[in-house]
Amino acid sequence: MKSKKPAAAKPTGTAGKRKQSSATKTKAPSVQVKPVLLAGGNPQIAKSDGEAPVRAFIAAMPGWKRDVGRRLDALIVRTVPNVRKVVRWNTPFYGIEGQGWFLGFHCITKYVKVAFFRGASLRPLPPVESKQKDVRYLHIHENEPLDEKLVASWIQQASELPGENCF
Repeated sequence: MKSKKPAAAKPTGTAGKRKQSSATKTKAPSVQVKPVLLAGGNPQIAKSDGEAPVRAFIAAMPGWKRDVGRRLDALIVRTVPNVRKVVRWNTPFYGIEGQGWFLGFHCITKYVKVAFFRGASLRPLPPVESKQKDVRYLHIHENEPLDEKLVASWIQQASELPGENCF
């Protein structure tokens, strides 16, 4: 039979505690956490303004959708050089300072959904209707050609219209 040893007495007060010098404290290394992918593979990116969160969103887009995101972002920047970018509701938005937001895109299971917030005013109309009368969508599927000239035309037209002020 093993004998039980009495527990060592714990010091009371501060006499038995040693303070660690702030010079010897080390921070835990920061760990790069991959964004969570939500339904349809849409990246969960914190609400933020500027280029960096949009780049983080695009970098986290899964598979072939990442290339679509890069192409869209580059096309938007080429077409509207003074574009403003933010991420809200796990979606990158593009707009003009003082004018509002004209476009956003989102990952869906089988395609990337591009939303033109005043799309009903664009010519020709983007192909997909919305429950909201002013909004029109473009769905970009894998291995489907993208008519960059047409999309750039829609981007240009959309950027010249009054935008949405949804946040």
